Amino acid sequence: MRWRVPIDLWVEPVLVLVVGIGFVVWHGVTHFSATEAVQLQWGVLGSSIGEHIEITIVATVIVLVIAVPLGVLVTRPVFSRVAPIVVNLANIGQAAPALGMVVLFAMWLGTGFRTAVAALVVYAILPILQNTVTGLRRVDSKTVEAARGIGFSGLRTLLQVELPLALPVILNGVRTALVILVGTATLGTFIGAGGLGVLITTGITLFLPSLLASGAVLVALLAVTIDWIARLAEYLLTPRGLRGAGAIG
Repeated sequence: MRWRVPIDLWVEPVLVLVVGIGFVVWHGVTHFSATEAVQLQWGVLGSSIGEHIEITIVATVIVLVIAVPLGVLVTRPVFSRVAPIVVNLANIGQAAPALGMVVLFAMWLGTGFRTAVAALVVYAILPILQNTVTGLRRVDSKTVEAARGIGFSGLRTLLQVELPLALPVILNGVRTALVILVGTATLGTFIGAGGLGVLITTGITLFLPSLLASGAVLVALLAVTIDWIARLAEYLLTPRGLRGAGAIG
C-alpha cells in the first residue's frame, strides 16, 4: 500500500517556500540603513531564529510534561471533581495578557531565557490540558469496559486503548499551543530572551520599516512552518482508522 499525504497538507510548505524565496530576493535587492544592515545580516537572522525556536520548543516540551499527565489525572474517577478547578486555573493563564504575564514573571524571577519560558508555559498550558481531557472523555465507555473485561489493567487500558483513541484531539491541542507559543515568544525580547521579537521591537522603536517587516514575515513563516510540521505529525501519528475524523484542520 502506498504512503500518501492529503493534498491539503502541501499547501503550507508551498506557501512558506514562495514567501521565503520572496523574502530572500527582497533582502538581496533592498538597500538597508546601517542599523538595519547589522540586524539583517544572515548570521544575525539565523541566531535570532534559533533563539526563537529554542524558546518555543523548550516551552512546548515543559507544557507537554505538565499538561498531558495532569489531563490524564483529572479524567480518572478519583480526581474527576477537581477537573473544573484545574481547567479554570489553566484558563486564568490563557486569559491574562501575554505581555503582562511576561512582565510579572520578570518581576518574580528576573529577566532572561528561563523567565520567558516559564511565562510561556503558563500561557500555553490550556489548549493541551483541555484537549487531553476532552479527548479522553470522548473515548467510548463501552470500549474501556471491553478492555477491562478481557483482563487489561487500568494502566494498560489507558496506554493501549484510551490514549491512542484520544491522540487526534490531544495532538490538535499541541498544534494550537505551538502556534500560540511561536507568536508569543516574540515578547521574550522585552526581558532579554532574544528571538525574532528583537527585530520587531527595534523596528518600531527606531521607526525602521524594513526591520519591522522582516521580523513580522519571519515570525509568520516560522509559525506556518511549525503548524505544518505539527499537522503532518498529527496525521502520521493518528491511527489509520481515525484519520479524516476532524482531528486535522
